[in-house]
Amino acid sequence: MQHKAPRRTRERILELSLRLFNEFGEPNITTTVIAEEMRISPGNLYYHFRNKDDIVNSIFTGYEAEINKKIAFPAGRKANIQDIWTYLHLTFEIVWRYRFLYRDLNDLLSRNRKLEIDFKNILQHKVKVATELCIGLRADGKFEATDIEIDALATNMVVVVTYWLSYEYVRNPRKYTELQTMSESLARGCYQVIVLISPYLRGESRTVFDKLTQDYLNKLNANTPTA
Repeated sequence: MQHKAPRRTRERILELSLRLFNEFGEPNITTTVIAEEMRISPGNLYYHFRNKDDIVNSIFTGYEAEINKKIAFPAGRKANIQDIWTYLHLTFEIVWRYRFLYRDLNDLLSRNRKLEIDFKNILQHKVKVATELCIGLRADGKFEATDIEIDALATNMVVVVTYWLSYEYVRNPRKYTELQTMSESLARGCYQVIVLISPYLRGESRTVFDKLTQDYLNKLNANTPTA
């Protein structure tokens, strides 16, 4: 039998830091806390990372790689409504995995210049993909919107995705990290984003959209406790 090689200390630090940042918020976690949780000395931690910003930037590099790999539209074919649904699912899954970046976004950007620049690029990438999806639908006669409307729509979609978890956190901070709550939150987020495009859909796309959203609403209602 082949045995997996043990994870390196650096990888374990990043994994633990991501969990702590997500659970307690990045501003509330210090390198001392991370070292204690890792059961290593602060000196050992500083051997791998100069400071907490270095840890945050390394986590962001992993986040950026996932975004660029998963949130991209395949070249050579036109988009359909299912592509947008899949795009939203993948986006929200990544947002949840790195949710501290979104919950603590303003604080992080105010003191981390590298993160400020890199996150702007991520937003531009998301807007670009959303625009391409809408243009693909329009080219196939399944979507009626002007270039100006598509520009605004793509931006609005990204705004909702970016700040959805902050909205959900304010709604119910005590249950923010519960698995069932997370699943329902992501489902609501997908619906709130995709409903933005519904006024522009035509023909078969509108039919598929109605079915997809109805399936989602049925699942949400089934998981919502009755009074």
